[in-house]
Amino acid sequence: MISLESRENKTCTYNIIDGLQMNITITENPYDLNPDSLFQMAARINKKRGFLFVSKVLGKHIPVQPATALAVGALLADRYIHLHHQRNHPLRNALIQSVNSGIGDPSLLPKLKETKLELPERTLFIGFAETATALGHSMFNCFQNAVYFHTTREEISYMDSVINFEEEHSHATSHRCYIKPSIVENNHPVVLVDDEMTTGKTALNIIESIHELHPRKHYTVVSILDWRSRAQKEKFREMEKKLGIEITEVSLLSGEIVPEGYPVHKNEEVEMYNEGRGTVQYHAIPSPSLHNININEGIPFLSQSGRFGITSDETSALENYLSEIGDFLKGRRKGTRTLCMGTGEFMYIPMGAAAEMGKGVFFQSTTRSPIYPHKTELYGAKSRYTFDSIETPGVVNYFYNVEKGQYDEVFLFIERGMQPQALESWLKHARNLFSFVHIVPFSK
Repeated sequence: MISLESRENKTCTYNIIDGLQMNITITENPYDLNPDSLFQMAARINKKRGFLFVSKVLGKHIPVQPATALAVGALLADRYIHLHHQRNHPLRNALIQSVNSGIGDPSLLPKLKETKLELPERTLFIGFAETATALGHSMFNCFQNAVYFHTTREEISYMDSVINFEEEHSHATSHRCYIKPSIVENNHPVVLVDDEMTTGKTALNIIESIHELHPRKHYTVVSILDWRSRAQKEKFREMEKKLGIEITEVSLLSGEIVPEGYPVHKNEEVEMYNEGRGTVQYHAIPSPSLHNININEGIPFLSQSGRFGITSDETSALENYLSEIGDFLKGRRKGTRTLCMGTGEFMYIPMGAAAEMGKGVFFQSTTRSPIYPHKTELYGAKSRYTFDSIETPGVVNYFYNVEKGQYDEVFLFIERGMQPQALESWLKHARNLFSFVHIVPFSK
């Protein structure tokens, strides 16, 4: 239940789950966005932090129309260029409408591809794994004269991580960066992209890591939501003085939060391991435009996913490839209600392909994030499905907010090589939830 206690100071109380409540005071909302369009609240299975802001626009825990998820990245790009260079994105009003309504506008996609914002100096964008890999990529994709990579939780044999830092409150704390050193061996401005800031400590950790190796003057920390307290904001000012740098914070919605209590767990998860009837089909997608990077004992990762770095000069080829994949898979749809599912950090390429697959398509990704499921209307994780990771043995994964009969079919996008038995755990859920199950591997 959510109650608006004071419209003047915009303070809301979210009764999340038994034993856990959140008080939120909104202080800045430059686009006049409806908070209910951006997030719902849920309870984390995490002793360090018991609450979670579940995004309704990322395509992670809650299925979203892919055009909406791409629009929120572009809206962050508009906010960034407005604050830094006093310019606006030509599609600003349409982007606000798409994000606020939650209704993806497919006509925006070709316009976004055609509209690239030129930056006056080379700028490095970094998306945080695992939630913000697609968000960072979609923001970067709006610019010329830019470079992008996302951090990763994966350990890749025979490659050295150029930057390492920690996210202490997370379920998987260590971030790695498998990029060419030349990407950071410069003094270019750095833009850090995450879906939400609660303390800002993760951003400060990576700023220190980068600055120790390759000092520069300007850093920008970007998030959809910014809930830092005054004391936590002051930590940013202290870091500026300590390192002799400038840090700019950019967000779509900001304020302060006061959590109360801790969740009283009621296990409402229904594990659907009875025999499913869904038909499984594999699709060998065309891949002339996208090459693999072979590492980790021959297991391939897609080099243009962003994990290894991509420049704005390479985005056109990637966009053309995503259109090619989307058109190919559109012809293999069996129903009118389709869910496309990325795996873990592999979000942007599946999301971009899903955006090209026609009407009635939603997107979300699997995740490592454990959340208490609870079936109430305004709660952010109404259903939860637990399975063994398809790509990383020994890691528990989840997907959320899918009900039987909600969709006709699912397309599962898998970045790198996997054995058929690795799919069994996920398929036990999928064959119960969907009439048709499409597996889309990007490598053999």
